Amino acid sequence: MIREIFYTIAVLVLSISAFSQAKKPTIMVVPSDNWCIKNGYTQMFDEMGTLKTLPDYKLALQNETDLLMTISKINTMMADRGFPLVNLESVLRNMEQESAEIAMLTSKSGGGISESPIDILQRTANADIIMQLTYVINQVGPQRSITFMLQGLDAYTNKQIAGAQGTGEPSLATETPVLLEEAVLSHIDNFNSRLQDHFNDLFENGREVAFQTRIWDTSMLDFEEEFDYNGETLELGEIIEDWVYENTVEGRYSTSTYTENVIRFDQVRIPLYDDRGRANDTRRWMRDLRSMMGKAPFNQECKIYTRGLGEVWLIVGEK
Repeated sequence: MIREIFYTIAVLVLSISAFSQAKKPTIMVVPSDNWCIKNGYTQMFDEMGTLKTLPDYKLALQNETDLLMTISKINTMMADRGFPLVNLESVLRNMEQESAEIAMLTSKSGGGISESPIDILQRTANADIIMQLTYVINQVGPQRSITFMLQGLDAYTNKQIAGAQGTGEPSLATETPVLLEEAVLSHIDNFNSRLQDHFNDLFENGREVAFQTRIWDTSMLDFEEEFDYNGETLELGEIIEDWVYENTVEGRYSTSTYTENVIRFDQVRIPLYDDRGRANDTRRWMRDLRSMMGKAPFNQECKIYTRGLGEVWLIVGEK
């Protein structure tokens, strides 16, 4: 009996230890698009002839001390609760260095790399979750309060997976970070619980990404071309779809488009980590398929093109 009690206690201790050491998602806090636009911190980006208005985080941090201190306060609150953080200001410095290198890269035919500043930010940061912050200071006589909204976005899909909003009690405090802390404290633990639930789902069911494969217009084949592969005669598109099934978590994906030139896969669940324990991303996940396509019986060169963190294309026929 005593031995059984000791065994039960040991199991409980190990379970609590394992739970306390559970991996938490990496987070980066940024001002929301709404906050940046209302405060005049934007930049224009030309995406294939269409001008887009994007937030200018660097300019905002350089000019708004309150914003810098407020983000720092949220970082501290999240760190106190065990969430790893990516610092926005540090990432922006790294982006400047990388942009200079990207500007010098060209393809074999002379093409350049097309990425929006947001794509570059997310790829460089390598954060699991982007926390968007919006806040407004309310002033009534000598008292101030803060109305805030926090949105937790999956960095790969941009889907909101957690949220918190509210208005703090009026206070004589003059510092915005102090007002924010007072307003957020009653919401932060529920918000963090939702973040952790989402990350636990990624561990169990894989990270959600989008994938499509296309054919160069110079290619001599399409996805209806038949090959003898692994003892079966299948269309190239069917072989690719089989590969996606075998390399997703529990074969989870959906096919939204299937033609001779384009196959589009949505809600593709890829493992969070590869077989070496490294954090997985869309490009690393796709390399094995590109390698397979380069061998017999296909013998096709392929180009991998990534669109931000959460979407990857495999273009068949050449690089």
